[in-house]
Amino acid sequence: MMNFNISNANYHTFILTGIPGMPDKNPWMVFPLGFLYTLTLLGNSIILAVIKMDQSLHEPMYYFLSILVLTDVSFSMSTLPSMLSIFWFNAPEIAFDACITEMFFIHRFGVVESGVLVSMAFDRFVAIQNLLHYASILTHGVIGEIGITVLTWAVCVVFPGPFLIKRLPFCRSNVLSHSYCLHQAATRLACASTHVNSLYGLIIVIFTLGLDAFIILFSYVLILKTVLGIASTAERLKALNTCLSHVYAVLLFYVPLIGVTMIHRSGKHLSPVVHTLMANIYLLLPSVLNPTVYSVKTKQIRRQIIQVFQRRKNST
Repeated sequence: MMNFNISNANYHTFILTGIPGMPDKNPWMVFPLGFLYTLTLLGNSIILAVIKMDQSLHEPMYYFLSILVLTDVSFSMSTLPSMLSIFWFNAPEIAFDACITEMFFIHRFGVVESGVLVSMAFDRFVAIQNLLHYASILTHGVIGEIGITVLTWAVCVVFPGPFLIKRLPFCRSNVLSHSYCLHQAATRLACASTHVNSLYGLIIVIFTLGLDAFIILFSYVLILKTVLGIASTAERLKALNTCLSHVYAVLLFYVPLIGVTMIHRSGKHLSPVVHTLMANIYLLLPSVLNPTVYSVKTKQIRRQIIQVFQRRKNST
């Protein structure tokens, strides 16, 4: 009778996982995670402030960078409540509806970031292919329309996810494999058929993130074709150098994403620590490192940051 009741129970909460197998070590994670979240806010805020202050940075490339920065911050901060709940307050339980809400925002900002990276690839293609008409093609209105389209598309794509999860019964276990809510992790706990959810997740990966990756790759094929047609070697290197920051941003987003996707689909035999580590890398790596990449690789931003610190040093 006891087994029958358990098998027919339907959980209304999920349990988030801190450090698998070592719950007593969770409080120690407050310090590195707090440092990473602080670094995310500080680094991205500096990039936004520099772009706002320097009139020479009021160009399409930097407007897209501003959108990327805001997306990075939103992406990482969407998990802050659950992270604080586990590692700071030692309260891993999260309500079912709260988990679904967090899941929606995480996946939404993931799709938005992918779309912004596609927009930035288009920006680099236009800048190299048609530099003379660059500003007239990518006007403020066009950039705004691209931003709204990316945001709307992300909402439409992710919107069915919460409803597909909400219809499932959860009677086997309610312990998630990560410190925050993901559609894939929740689907694995359901005690009913999840074919629709799996198909939905696969369609998103292929026709949204996969298609975005293909468009970015195709854009760079066209960019390379244009660059190779430039006679001067110095001009070739200069043109390619303007793309380096974006290439690094693409790698920082897609490599962890591919890793998380592969682990969820074929890494069931791997240690839970690997799942947790990859999930946190996917979440925090782009938002922490993108400001550093653009500060180091973009001369205009680097110069402006140095000037700000020099003015502060002289004033003291």
